[in-house]
Amino acid sequence: MARTPAVLREAAADDAEALVEIWGGVLRRVDHEQQLADVRRIVADAAEDPGSRIVVAECEGAVAGAAYLRITTMTPINLEPVVLTLSPHVLPDHRRRGVGRALMDAGVAWAEENGIAHVATAAVSGARDANRFMARLALAPQALLRVAPTSAVRAKLTPQPVRRGNRQVSQVLAARRSQRQRPSGIPSRSGPVLG
Repeated sequence: MARTPAVLREAAADDAEALVEIWGGVLRRVDHEQQLADVRRIVADAAEDPGSRIVVAECEGAVAGAAYLRITTMTPINLEPVVLTLSPHVLPDHRRRGVGRALMDAGVAWAEENGIAHVATAAVSGARDANRFMARLALAPQALLRVAPTSAVRAKLTPQPVRRGNRQVSQVLAARRSQRQRPSGIPSRSGPVLG
């Protein structure tokens, strides 16, 4: 199948429906109307921010993919400038046609225009094809972002009270304490008495 070159353009407000389809897996888990409202806000915010842009890729007049580009720093404590290419995603019917490469090229071109020496991206850890694609483009892992519900982390950080009703655990702990306190060579009370 011959590749039709992807045509790149800035996202517009009327791209919201297509962007929900493209980014549905990474948007917050709410109903479709709320996701649509979120994407409209994201598009409007990016249009007003000179350090952000949303690039839409079209193939034969149909939206095929998109990426959110943002000029930022490597991290809040590493102030090296970077163009962060967020959620470069291609719809399944348009994969393996150069659309992903065109989206990443848009991030690289914007970095070059702004004199920025680094480009970064993120891919879902379980997205094997996406991670392989990024590796082929020389994008190496820099960090692993881990996410959990706040309540789950709080539960792990808060010490759990020891249950006093568990007699077996109490007996084991008491036995260990007595072994640590006893000087060597002195038999325990429960052991045999010699002599």
